[in-house]
Amino acid sequence: MVSRPFYLAPEMPIVDAMRATMLRHYPVYPVCEQHGKLIGLIRGQMLFEAEAVELSLQAGTMVGLEKEERLNTPWRRSFVFRHPWLQGNLLLGFIAAAVVGYFEGTIDRFVALAVFLPVLIGQSVNTGCQTLAVALRSMTLGELKSGGELGVVTKETLLGFINGALTGVTAAIGMYVFASMQNSPVAFKLSAVVFLAMAISCLISGIFGSAIPIVLRKIGTDPANASSIILTTITDVSTLGIFLGLASWLL
Repeated sequence: MVSRPFYLAPEMPIVDAMRATMLRHYPVYPVCEQHGKLIGLIRGQMLFEAEAVELSLQAGTMVGLEKEERLNTPWRRSFVFRHPWLQGNLLLGFIAAAVVGYFEGTIDRFVALAVFLPVLIGQSVNTGCQTLAVALRSMTLGELKSGGELGVVTKETLLGFINGALTGVTAAIGMYVFASMQNSPVAFKLSAVVFLAMAISCLISGIFGSAIPIVLRKIGTDPANASSIILTTITDVSTLGIFLGLASWLL
């Protein structure tokens, strides 16, 4: 007989159960109460199916969808789930619009800046979302241990900066060519602004893409809960502020 057999507790969360059975490929797992009395069985397949559902729900919660919503959810209930987040996202978008309005004079003097705004925003948001996805996946699989948060943020910050610098070179070349075609006398300075803004913005995206789910978990909230909306707002505002602020300073 096995003196200390492996078993699951009934109150154990799905994620913890998956983590405990990851190296034990049993077809069936016993579920026992506190004193080891057998109260039920659970198939390994059911655990993996539940974990697959949990992972699939992350994509929705990142953008403000409730976990209960499905394709057959009545439209009124879906409206109640989604609309408050959309209103909040709109209000946060006004912050980015205010930044653009603040630098309106700079944009009027250098039209090329307006052309490259979507380029920088798209790149920084994508960098942040990549980091966010990795962080959430690591949390769900139990790979992100307590005390290892600083290492994760440091790594993702470094990756964000390197990726931003390399893509910034490409974007700077594009800006230089475009500005030269427009006969701009400050084509080189414009390209330098693009490079610096891209590198700094992607660095910031790496920081917040990894930090947001960690902070949400620390305060007891689902790490995936609308994290994409929060990240997008931060990256939009920071990218606009850095890009247009550097342009106003250097030009």
